[in-house]
Amino acid sequence: MQVVGYDTVSGTLLVSRGAAAEHDESGTVEAVSLERGAELSWALGERHCAGTLYGSASRSHVACDEPDAPYCASHRSTWVCARCTGTCLKDEMDCYDDHAVYLAAFAPDAFKVGVTKAWRLETRLREQGADRGAHLYTVSNGRIARELEAELATDLSDFVRVDTKLEGLGDRFDEGAWESLLDGFDVLDTFTFDYGLDLAERPVRETIATGTVRGTKGRILVLDHAGSTYAVDLRDLVGYELRAGTVDRDLQSSLGAFG
Repeated sequence: MQVVGYDTVSGTLLVSRGAAAEHDESGTVEAVSLERGAELSWALGERHCAGTLYGSASRSHVACDEPDAPYCASHRSTWVCARCTGTCLKDEMDCYDDHAVYLAAFAPDAFKVGVTKAWRLETRLREQGADRGAHLYTVSNGRIARELEAELATDLSDFVRVDTKLEGLGDRFDEGAWESLLDGFDVLDTFTFDYGLDLAERPVRETIATGTVRGTKGRILVLDHAGSTYAVDLRDLVGYELRAGTVDRDLQSSLGAFG
């Protein structure tokens, strides 16, 4: 059994059960719920390439034994549109639908500009684990949106690293800094998100698949285990073989464990 992906929209971990028979080339993928209260009880084994998913809702998996993780060179992919600044990098431009240019904010005070299809705006903000969001512009295609994004990115970042999001867990959001930033725009709409993590302090960063789920915030999974709270980057789990049991190594404890 291997972790082969995750879905930040549904809050699930994608696990391949392997081939059903020796002659089968693919395994079946199960979506394991990461909703609050779910129990995970896996120890992590060897890590190697997670292979590739295919089929309806990515429910089939072709394994790969290459040691590079989470993906080897053959299975590593880059979404070309993420590098676009207005000059299309595809053979033919195909983003002729409404796009939104937005701001996303992460506790305590990390801000970024981004682009998404207009109908996916709220979903995209949740996928990233944003605490706040603001819809700045709606434009008729992706090219115009990327041009606006590139222009705004001369003063604002167009990315926030997962490490920064992890460091902000449990921190109070800086509403003053956010409102000050928004004062420079004619904002179309704003969004506030609560992921129900109820954190009184910053969780300990670890790579584990054992504990009681508090919830997810973008691709960050928060778990309670042995009196401590841990934050796991789901991407760091991809590629690991899983076996039944619990974490089999010593973990750093959070301060709350000694209260």
